[in-house]
Amino acid sequence: MTGFNQEKYNRFLIENRVIGFFEKPITLKSGRISNWYANCRILLDRVGVIDKLTDFVLAFSDEKSISAGYFYGVPEGATKLAVILNYKKGKTDHNENQALIIGRGKPKEHGDPKDRYFIGPAEKGDKVIVVEDVTTTGGSLIETIKHLQESNIEVVAAIGLVNRMERRDDGKSVEQVVNELNVPYFAIGSAVDLLPMARDVSKPSDSVLEEVEKYFDQYGIEPLRLK
Repeated sequence: MTGFNQEKYNRFLIENRVIGFFEKPITLKSGRISNWYANCRILLDRVGVIDKLTDFVLAFSDEKSISAGYFYGVPEGATKLAVILNYKKGKTDHNENQALIIGRGKPKEHGDPKDRYFIGPAEKGDKVIVVEDVTTTGGSLIETIKHLQESNIEVVAAIGLVNRMERRDDGKSVEQVVNELNVPYFAIGSAVDLLPMARDVSKPSDSVLEEVEKYFDQYGIEPLRLK
């Protein structure tokens, strides 16, 4: 596996239209109104694209010296991502017993307690890397980490494909809150780097760019100027 290349990763996201703009704003899952989007799920729908994506994630993990027994995708947006990552990890490590664990979108209310959150051979003491597609305010990511820790599974790191670089309603960044759970957070791609690239490709109107700048003034970890 070749080393991680940030420039190539950013270009990969832009070429696949992961970052873009709306003339009419939309309401995000967080409830915030936004004229821009980060949609990594379009990377998970085709074999060729997810093959390239998972190579980037594995190379990034190696560069950061992040290792664990398996990857665990935040249900359900990153489920396919984690499955392919674990398949490739098993192949690379020549490990036919590589675990393939899937997180349940909704906890199971009956049966064996260890199956409450998982489909697959998750065990106490496992070490996992949690992966997420897009990090906004971190609600699903934080909930997933807590479920794993509740099950005595050690989360060695959390990795987001793209971080929207937003403050939560409590004023903290997602990175701060995840760190408070004794888990380091890493973002492979950052909105403040990707949005200028997407602007140059999509060429949205000045009024849209003004709204995105206002959005970052209100919610951003740092200001962003696009005009």
